[in-house]
Amino acid sequence: MPRVLGILLTALFLTAPLDEKKEKADGPEKKWNFDGDQARETPKGFTSAAGEWKVAADASAPSKPNVLAQSARNKGSTFNLVLIDAACKDVKLSVQMKAVAGGEDQGGGLVWRAKDSKNYYVARYNPLESNYRVYKVVDGKRTTLQSADIPAAAGWHTLKIEMEGNHIECYFDGKKHLDVKDDAFKEAGKIGLWTKADAQTHFDDLKAEENGEKN
Repeated sequence: MPRVLGILLTALFLTAPLDEKKEKADGPEKKWNFDGDQARETPKGFTSAAGEWKVAADASAPSKPNVLAQSARNKGSTFNLVLIDAACKDVKLSVQMKAVAGGEDQGGGLVWRAKDSKNYYVARYNPLESNYRVYKVVDGKRTTLQSADIPAAAGWHTLKIEMEGNHIECYFDGKKHLDVKDDAFKEAGKIGLWTKADAQTHFDDLKAEENGEKN
């Protein structure tokens, strides 16, 4: 009997770490680092509404080797947008972003509570204009909700937004720059990534977490 008890205890000990890993994998936070996606393809679960969104290698990526690259060189008021099959309402959303090129526009940002390709919130950083802004896009028309001046700096930056109810907070490299309330979109919607015109941009380590589900 002692021998049988020892075997049972050993089996329980060995399976505990596996259960812990499973719990973490099934948690509320969703992550995309694009390292398991096919190069030169749009990642599974992502739908390009405008622009060219493809997985590409980037030796400088925060999590090597891959990033999601927007490479289209559009003009004027074209909003390059990719939406993800992940619906959120009250959400914490973050991404690593690097502006690569662009004459008319540069940089890009995060999209959330998207009803479709013409109705959503977006927070974006533009190094050409040295600013960080949060907008609402309603029927394709973009309206500025708030803007903050941020000096242009090359390389990777972290964009993060938190929205609960009608309250939006936007962070850049860990510091809050924007704080506003808006009621344009009250329901859960898709999340996504965004650039404008000819802004060619790399994105990595996208994370989405519903507010209130994790400390």
